[in-house]
Amino acid sequence: MGFDTFLGNRKAVETVRTLLATGRVPGALLFTGPDGVGKKTLALMLAKALNCQQSATRDDFCGDCARCRKAEEMLAATREDLQRRREIKEAQRRVEGLVYFDVQLIEPITKFILIEQIRQLRSVAYTRPFEFSRRVFVIDQAQTIHWQAVDLMLKVLEEPPDTTTLVLVCSNAFALRPTIRSRCLRIPFLPVDDAIIRDLIRKEGRVPQAQQELAARVAGGSVAAARAFDSAQYERRRRPWVGFLESVARNAERGAAQPDWETLFSSTRALTEDREVFEETLRTGYLLLRDLELLCEFGAAGPVANVDILPHLKNWVSQLGLRGVERLKEGLDQAYRLQVRNVNQQLGFETLALDVWAASLSSAARRG
Repeated sequence: MGFDTFLGNRKAVETVRTLLATGRVPGALLFTGPDGVGKKTLALMLAKALNCQQSATRDDFCGDCARCRKAEEMLAATREDLQRRREIKEAQRRVEGLVYFDVQLIEPITKFILIEQIRQLRSVAYTRPFEFSRRVFVIDQAQTIHWQAVDLMLKVLEEPPDTTTLVLVCSNAFALRPTIRSRCLRIPFLPVDDAIIRDLIRKEGRVPQAQQELAARVAGGSVAAARAFDSAQYERRRRPWVGFLESVARNAERGAAQPDWETLFSSTRALTEDREVFEETLRTGYLLLRDLELLCEFGAAGPVANVDILPHLKNWVSQLGLRGVERLKEGLDQAYRLQVRNVNQQLGFETLALDVWAASLSSAARRG
């Protein structure tokens, strides 16, 4: 147990261990970088290391001493409490009776980290820890702190408590107010090396061997995505995109007199029928379009993610061309912006497909 078990981002780990070894852990840190690369995991490891009793060095933690075990109990209780509060429909009751432990994970209860959560943080941060030598608050998805609570958070950072360390975790540091960023020691994280992701997938053995390379590429350097990859689920989400892109590409071919309406309508219906997972559906579409862009720019040497359907990708690129791929990307961007509104996304995809078809006819006429 200890920091040696952390996967990837060795520079971030070394920075944390150096701070521990020199006794110079600041009152506020900002862990920032892509989702799923271990920012929150390393923050929770730091919380244990700041309080571990048995570590032979100051820059690690054992995971087995009474304090490390107690920290894990506190985090388990925190997660259970957060889940319970998320299930409460009445807004006022969601934040009743907040109690913060010496090691506390603070996450959004709704879409936001609420003002009452930050008020409780501020109230407790300046008191002495109950059981540990140092209190550690890990604020995950810090960009979701409600705008009404940002000033309260800033006041804590401006007057840092002697007994508490705050670790803000955020995928994009620029989503935070500059005054908050400036008061934290920023530790950047990068996507995890592909070799580490491949080794992890192979060792865990959940993904069939034939799909392991696909899983590693789709994960895109995210340990969390690699561990969560479900090949059957991914194939289900990708299938309507394959149908849609096949239809769009076929219709864009020179000489296509009219769209294949049946295939087009069937694929757009499949893409939009489950609004609960529409954002995930869009991510799958973005990944496919990224592959098409890579093929346009680098040819077969491009590091495509959907390597198992490479012949289809090559065929779509040859039929659509760079302009067609760019138009599809613009359409997905529009769908992403409109997903929070009550709009007919299926109609939007059908219109997009027809736009690409009409543009291909115009281009063919000019060439003719």
